Amino acid sequence: MIFSFYLLDTPATPSGPLGSLGGLLPILLIFGIFYFLLFMPMQKQRKQQKAMLAGLQNGNEVVTSGGIVGTVVSIDEDKLVLRVKPDNVKIQVTRGSVASLSSGESKKAQA
Repeated sequence: MIFSFYLLDTPATPSGPLGSLGGLLPILLIFGIFYFLLFMPMQKQRKQQKAMLAGLQNGNEVVTSGGIVGTVVSIDEDKLVLRVKPDNVKIQVTRGSVASLSSGESKKAQA
């Protein structure tokens, strides 16, 4: 009987300094951490990739997402023609399939 009176006297809502927002604060903090650690770097990487694709020029050495290394011969709106060594075979790929500029290009620029 004493126990039931104890339950009736307890408040139904938390009465701390933050009130009902105290339960939401850890969840909001976790979302904030995820945003700064995951989403911001992904957005930055997407912007860099888009800028790299927009700045492609003839003569750039690129690596496709399939691992093919070639030199850009011609550029259409959304297609590239690559010359692949050693037989100088020309292949046509979409602009979006270019993963990165080849490191050989930066070595040539430094020399």
